[in-house]
Amino acid sequence: MDAEVVLQEENIEGSWTLLSWLASCLMVFGGALPYVPQYQEIQMNSNTEGFSTRVCLVLLIANILRIFFWIGKQFELTLLLQSVVMILAMFAMLHLCCTVQNTNRVSTKQYRLSDLDFRYFWKWSAFEDYLLFCFGFTVLCAVVTLLLLDSALFVETLGSLAVMFEAMLGLPQLLQNFHNRSTKGMSVKMVLLWTAGDVFKTSYFVMNESPTQFWVCGSVQILIDVAILLQVLFYSQDTRTKLG
Repeated sequence: MDAEVVLQEENIEGSWTLLSWLASCLMVFGGALPYVPQYQEIQMNSNTEGFSTRVCLVLLIANILRIFFWIGKQFELTLLLQSVVMILAMFAMLHLCCTVQNTNRVSTKQYRLSDLDFRYFWKWSAFEDYLLFCFGFTVLCAVVTLLLLDSALFVETLGSLAVMFEAMLGLPQLLQNFHNRSTKGMSVKMVLLWTAGDVFKTSYFVMNESPTQFWVCGSVQILIDVAILLQVLFYSQDTRTKLG
């Protein structure tokens, strides 16, 4: 009897371990999955107008900051790996957008980081400029973190900044849809996956007692996701009204 009880407990423990491992894998790669349908839509239509590349800017800054936050306050390794995967995914999106935009560009005018023209910030023609900006930002963060690593206030501020930027993930897309008065070119699947991922992620943060900044960030993201989905409904009805 005792042997059976021990065996059942081991089976339950093994099942929880497997579920925990699967949840961790989903956390690492799940954040990048919503961009797969958007990537495919841009490839298929050869048009980037519906997607805001400032989403990539927000996520790159947020995840670079999160990596340095991890150095100062080591939390789950899963979240660190998630940041690395997300940075790679955003570079892939930017590379595709630059390729498509350069192919479709009628004007020969090129906008470069070296122009130092703030009007065209994050609207550069060359993918290398985005890499250079991120490299410079990373070096700056590394130097400041090295100098202030012993300050608990600095580390917490770094974490707060990271999650604040991440919480604003959907805001550039929300504003672009408002500016275009349309959600055409934006993948609705991407936003649905954002919403599902943010709900899962926020639940994961609460259950794993992650730093407070993380679940607050997740809650704000869910609200913005819902706002974008409402835009999809509103602008689709508006279009049908005009066509009718």
